[in-house]
This record gives sequence, structure tokens and C-alpha cells, in this order.
Amino acid sequence: MGHWEHRPEPRWAEFKFNQPYAKGLARLKEEVLGKTDFDPATLWQWGTMQAMALVSVLEAVEAKFGAEGQKMMNEAIGAVGLDVGRQILDGVVLPDDMGEAEFFSFYATVINRIAYASLEDPKIDDEGKVSFHILWCPHQDHYKAFDCRIQRYFVRGMIQAAQEHTLGKGWQVRFDSTIPAGAPTCHFTLWNATDAETAQWNQYTELLEAKALTRHRR
Repeated sequence: MGHWEHRPEPRWAEFKFNQPYAKGLARLKEEVLGKTDFDPATLWQWGTMQAMALVSVLEAVEAKFGAEGQKMMNEAIGAVGLDVGRQILDGVVLPDDMGEAEFFSFYATVINRIAYASLEDPKIDDEGKVSFHILWCPHQDHYKAFDCRIQRYFVRGMIQAAQEHTLGKGWQVRFDSTIPAGAPTCHFTLWNATDAETAQWNQYTELLEAKALTRHRR
């Protein structure tokens, strides 16, 4: 059983979703892992190279093109997050009695364990809030704390994909702590946010973007 297949809640088995990038995944499992001596751990090294390249590209674009380049990267990364979220939820019919908190917690598990290839400890806090700890993230040993802002762009698109479903409207995510910043785990909270709370998320993202531009000017 894969690490992403088990949660203790009975309703988890009723949450149907699609594997993102299904065509390449099938080839990997059937033609590569099933028939060769390919070491899957090298995928982590390859993925880390891609992640560090993205950090480098973002910093280079900010340094050369300033706020305009930063906005371009923000939108491009967010579009990938949106596409991944839509792949996961495309054609998915949710149980009629599934609540918003269940939907978002289960969706977050798919994102965390599959799209982010991480280990998590999820919790449904109440009907209006869920949370999770990331126990291990592929980026934690090589990302600097400030690099985690890239994930805000991915997550923005992923949340947008969830909000396209009836159960996802109005929900937002908050980064409470991150391993690269020195915390023992990354902790995130998702909740049914007010307009003011959503604006606060956007404002904090803008503060991080302004800080990045200031660093390049220095």
C-alpha cells in the first residue's frame, strides 16, 4: 500500500480523485519500475534539481525585471497549481453528504502526499477548519526559509481548483510554520475564511514579494 492510500476516516475510501500526470505515471510504474532496475530515489534528486532551478529562475527574473517579472512568475507557477488541482478533481462526483471540512482535508491529503510527495499528519478540527503537519517534505534540506514562498503560488492555484467545486468556495489556507524556518514540522491550517481573512492572506503574499524585490535592490 502506498503512503498516500490510508487515512483512518471511513469516508476517505469514498473520496475518489484522479492521479495528476496520469499518462507519465502509468509509464513509470509499468515500463520503468516494473521492468527495470531504476532506483526511484533518483526521482527525488531530479525533482530537487527542478525545484532549485525554479528558485533560481524566480530570483533572476525578480532581479532583472522587478515587480513585472515577479508577477509573471507568480501567475505562471499559480497556473501549474491550478492545472494540477483540476486534474485531480476533473469529473469527480462527491458524496451528497460529504461536508466541506472532509472535502478540503481529503483534497489536501492528495496534494500533500502525491503532488508534493510528502508525509503528513492530517486533522479535521471542526466543520469549518482542518489542519495538517508535514512531517517530511522533499524540499526541507535544501530550501531556504524564504524559498517556501514559491509554494504560496502553487497553493493559490490548487485552492482555486478546489473553489471551483461547490464545497470549496470560500476556503483558504494559512502557513503556520515551516521546517526550513526552524520548526519541527510544517503546519498549515485551512478554514472557511471571511473576505477580510482572504485579503490578509493576499496582503502577506504581497509583503513577501516586496521583501524579495528589496533584497535584490540591496
